[in-house]
Amino acid sequence: MVRVSIFLIAVVLLVGMIGYGGGYSGRDAYTLTIASTAGGSVTTPGEGTFIYREGSVVDLVAGIELGHRLTKWTGDVGTIANVNDATTTITMNDNCSITANFEEVNIVIAASYFYTMGIRPNGTVVVAGYSQHNYGEHNVGEWTDITQISLGYTHTVGLKSDNTVVAVGGNTLGQCNVSNWTDITGIAAGSRHTVGLRSDRTVVAVGRKYEGQCDVSDWTDIIQVVAGYYHTVGLKSDGTLVAVGENSRGQCNIDDWTDIVQITAGDYHTVGVRSDGTAVAVGDNDIGQCNVGEWANIIQITAGGRHTVGLESAGTLVGVGSNWAGQLNVGHWSNIIQIAAGNSHTVGVKSDGTVVAVGWNNFAQCVVNRWMLIS
Repeated sequence: MVRVSIFLIAVVLLVGMIGYGGGYSGRDAYTLTIASTAGGSVTTPGEGTFIYREGSVVDLVAGIELGHRLTKWTGDVGTIANVNDATTTITMNDNCSITANFEEVNIVIAASYFYTMGIRPNGTVVVAGYSQHNYGEHNVGEWTDITQISLGYTHTVGLKSDNTVVAVGGNTLGQCNVSNWTDITGIAAGSRHTVGLRSDRTVVAVGRKYEGQCDVSDWTDIIQVVAGYYHTVGLKSDGTLVAVGENSRGQCNIDDWTDIVQITAGDYHTVGVRSDGTAVAVGDNDIGQCNVGEWANIIQITAGGRHTVGLESAGTLVGVGSNWAGQLNVGHWSNIIQIAAGNSHTVGVKSDGTVVAVGWNNFAQCVVNRWMLIS
């Protein structure tokens, strides 16, 4: 009698183990084995082996890392709804083994008050928008070998593949005087100043200096620089920050930030992403542009004049702050791999290289529907 009881307990335990994916008998259950390549991971249902009842429709979500895109799902993909989408489903009609495949992409999109600019695969620049100022900030048609781009209020700055810098547009305060810069690995354009990150992790700046936004000569160990309207922020390799310039709204109050992996600056606010995918913000919050405390799984952030947008690892977006022109109407976007915010518009690059935009379009800065930024 004791042996029979032990046998029955063992059977119950075995059925319970098989039923991890939904409580099924072995005859109507199939296994789903999931893996991924470098550049991302499968967040739903996860990675490993799972058991599901025959006919189950299983949600699949591939989370990307910044600078990567999902190329496609491979393996036993016959019942995957869309093998090219990061968020899709698979129907369980057999045992399946699938892999989410990612690749690194060098895509750069940038936005300002009146413009959106993107770097084509051949290193040239495409432009949407026009300006009422006529400073020539859109005259980038002859630029080549561009790897990064940043837009100020009336000037545009480009980083070339040889680590030199070019600039066009308003130069009343010397913000375009970058022709002698070398060994630059990162750039940022503020309202009327320009910042460059050197390969030795020091920083150089030109342009408007009245608020101290160019006082960066003593910075060291910097891995990213961003520029707001009149302030400059640097991310150090240890995850802490330094900031200079105007601080009237508290936009430079970042001394206690730690574990930061990416930063952005709006006109008068500063936002950071922590290594755990959460976000933090300081500065002007008059319309909620700093209300990012509940965000999770963020891989990139961008800040406009008075709005903030976060890219989630699933390729979807969240946003806070001003929405007077519809710049936060991004809740339906999917498969996004990079984002940029202008003063009152938002732009996203999709995994297939096409571009979407919402918000203020009075200067045609959102007319990007024909762009292709991946070859």
